[in-house]
Amino acid sequence: MAKAKTDTKKETAAATASTATSAPESTTAPAGAGPDLTIADLKNLATIIDVASTRGAFRANEMATVGVMFNKLSAVLAKVAPADKPAEQAEATAPAGK
Repeated sequence: MAKAKTDTKKETAAATASTATSAPESTTAPAGAGPDLTIADLKNLATIIDVASTRGAFRANEMATVGVMFNKLSAVLAKVAPADKPAEQAEATAPAGK
């Protein structure tokens, strides 16, 4: 009976050790493995916030927080938008496929 308890302790320790070594791997995802937010996603998020606030989805005490987040999102989009426009114009002026 003492041997069975010792074996159980060893199995528990081994399971704990394997869990401990595998946990950091799952918390640090390799680059490109997770979902990425694109500029289009951020624009859609701004639209969602605008529509939700227009339809009264937020309470009065929540509007300040929503407004701050919307303003931050708009500022990020404004900084990124000029960088996107030259690339879009280059694609539009490029000759159609050969």
